[in-house]
Amino acid sequence: MREGYVLEWLDTLVTVTLNPVKSKIDIAVSGDISKITDQVITQKDKVQTAIKSTVFTLNDEAKIRCLIKKYHSSLITLLDQALEDLALIKDNIPLKQVLDTIIVCIDELLTLIEHRFTSYLSVDERVPATYLAVLKKELTKRLSAVDRKLRDYGMYLPAFRILKQELEKFLTQPSNKHTYIFQEILYIKDLCLELEHLEPVDEAAVYSRLDELLISMNFNSKTYIYSLTQRLAASINDLEKPDEKMDRLLFYLKLFKQYHKRPGIVFNRKDAELHKQVSNWFTQEVFYLEKQIHYSIVPIKGVAAPKEVVQKEKPKLLSILSVDQMALILRAADDLKVVMARSLNSVFKNIVPYLSTPYQENISYDSMRSKSYSAETRDKQIVVETLQQMIKRINEY
Repeated sequence: MREGYVLEWLDTLVTVTLNPVKSKIDIAVSGDISKITDQVITQKDKVQTAIKSTVFTLNDEAKIRCLIKKYHSSLITLLDQALEDLALIKDNIPLKQVLDTIIVCIDELLTLIEHRFTSYLSVDERVPATYLAVLKKELTKRLSAVDRKLRDYGMYLPAFRILKQELEKFLTQPSNKHTYIFQEILYIKDLCLELEHLEPVDEAAVYSRLDELLISMNFNSKTYIYSLTQRLAASINDLEKPDEKMDRLLFYLKLFKQYHKRPGIVFNRKDAELHKQVSNWFTQEVFYLEKQIHYSIVPIKGVAAPKEVVQKEKPKLLSILSVDQMALILRAADDLKVVMARSLNSVFKNIVPYLSTPYQENISYDSMRSKSYSAETRDKQIVVETLQQMIKRINEY
């Protein structure tokens, strides 16, 4: 572009002038420091203008995308170098102030690109390690601030604690087990921004404003979804008559369907969308209540249910684990002879008819047995975590 390399001044300052390895900077006086600080802010404004100009003056989408990506990668490189410079400067407080100003200004420029021009970035690219470390500290600090803001609003706390725990768990994964990409980090940054703008109020609605936000942003954490559906179920079960329960259930479903859903975003890319999982739960609950209402009406009409049919109905235990996850537990129980049967097939045949999940009432024992031999890594992790929680609870008895 006509401006040339607009990051040239900042680049030279960070990589050469303030780099202890390449330059003697201990002789800088406070007056020089003040001038440099003012110039850094001026250069930041200049780069902001250049970035916006890139988008609004060019008509070629390919060129815009290329330039925005270059600005983004160059700024991340400069941020990495500024952090290295800061680590090498020990006792020079004025220089630390300059570098702190530079880091803040670069972060503002990155935020501008990541929030306003996300569509031009390659969100599937890996996040550089140094930049990731900065982001993790920033996001953890922002979550703590939101925690303090919501502390006095009781109905927000269960959902927020799950949210905070899930995000902290995600952000502390070791690098050898998870490679962070920009799509994941941008999602969390956007979520933190929305949480900071959230205005909590004392309310008695089943869906809080925090729930609306998490539904809108497709926060498909299994722990949160289970907590949400259990809260809905508890409110519905406060009523005694099946028809009243059905009315409340359909009202909650109507509210859920009306909440805005942002397209193309998700917290956990490996799991089904929140809307799909919760909609499946509603479908199963509606089906169950329809049967309750049907069987409560039939005797009034003088048509008794056949005894054979009633006898064939088996009481089922509801498990929050999926079919695949329960299959792993039953297979392990058979291998360790926790349960004794003629064969593994017999174990599944005698136990599975009494089990159900929030999304599947009738489970095929043969299908579950087959799935026990082709377990996915994620299902293994969930089963292990569940068993660890059970061990912890047993130790507390």
